[in-house]
Amino acid sequence: MIISKDKVVAITYELEVEGAIADRATKERPLEYIHGNHNLLEKFEQNLEGKTVGDLFEFTLTPAEGYGESDPERIIDLPKDMFKGQDGKYLDEFLRVGARVPLVNAAGQMIPGVVVEVGEATVKMDLNSPMAGKTLHFTGSVVSIREATEKELKEGLHGEYVQSNCGGNCGGCHGGCSEGEGDGECCGKGEGKQDGECCGKGKGNCKK
Repeated sequence: MIISKDKVVAITYELEVEGAIADRATKERPLEYIHGNHNLLEKFEQNLEGKTVGDLFEFTLTPAEGYGESDPERIIDLPKDMFKGQDGKYLDEFLRVGARVPLVNAAGQMIPGVVVEVGEATVKMDLNSPMAGKTLHFTGSVVSIREATEKELKEGLHGEYVQSNCGGNCGGCHGGCSEGEGDGECCGKGEGKQDGECCGKGKGNCKK
């Protein structure tokens, strides 16, 4: 069996960025995805097309093939009051430069942001992917390939296609909504980084 559309593929990989290993998936915790369903970067999937179990791969993605360049319009100011807990007190762990804050946009998509400046009334957040402007070098191997089930094709490998109902609290950091579609941490899009899921992206929607 070869990697082609609607196959469930498991791979190991190491991602090297600027001479350092930025992420990896091991044989014990491989990256699994449904091929051809836009779960990974398009060029990433193209480089795996036609491979079979045991095949090795190595390729490099330019910023244009990965996450593009950093977009200044994705650096936004949010009201500082969004960073308060239910007790009305500021969440100090988020109010520091470099803190990673999970936001959710109006469509219910997770957008990991990074605090770049804390002011008296606003917090400046960078919603660009950490991989924006980076050249991505991947090496790895194909661990397994199988046919996706009808349920997996409909709902996603991990149920990520199923719309969720969050009871009206679809906001970002404790109740606010940011606009736009954000990339997940590392190479992920939409649902944030999980171990071995550097290149994934989510498709969930949030109903109010």
